[in-house]
Amino acid sequence: MSSHRTLAARLPVFAGFLLMTGCFQPLYAPAGGQDVRAEMAAISIAPIADRLGHYLETELAFGLNGGGVAPPPKYKLLIVLHERVQTPLIDTISGRASSATVMVDAEYKLTPIGGSAPVVEGTAFTAATYDRSSQRYANIRAARDAEIRDAKALADQIRTRVAASFASRS
Repeated sequence: MSSHRTLAARLPVFAGFLLMTGCFQPLYAPAGGQDVRAEMAAISIAPIADRLGHYLETELAFGLNGGGVAPPPKYKLLIVLHERVQTPLIDTISGRASSATVMVDAEYKLTPIGGSAPVVEGTAFTAATYDRSSQRYANIRAARDAEIRDAKALADQIRTRVAASFASRS
C-alpha cells in the first residue's frame, strides 16, 4: 500500500515535468525563422591585442563557426581585454609568491557590419590560478597555461551570451 501512496504522491510532480517540457527551447534551434548557428558563423572577430588576445580570438573563431569555412560576415565582434595578476600568497621564508591568479575582464560589443546599434554588448570576467615555484621557466609556462584557461572560459561566456541574444530576438 505504501508503494501506491508514493506513486500517487509522485504522479503530479511527474505530470508537471511533462507539461514544462514544451516551455524550453534549445539555444541553437532555429527561432522565429532565424538560425542561430548560421548567424554566429557570420561573425567576424576584430584582431585582439597581445598573447591572451590571440588565444581568445582562436577559441572564439572555433566556437563560432567550428573552424570551418565562414559565410560572408554580417557582424563584427570587438573585444578589449584587461588582464591583471594578483599574488595572494607569499612564502614567509623566501619572500616569493607561492601562487598567482590571472584575472581577465573582456569588454565585448557585437555590431552589424553596416554600423548600426550593437546587437549585444557586455563584460565577461574570469580568473585562473596557478602555483609558482623557484624555477623561472615553470612560472612562465604556468602563467601561460592560466591565460589559456582564461581564454577558453571567456570564449564560452561570450559565445553563450551572443547565442542567447540571437535566440531571444524574434
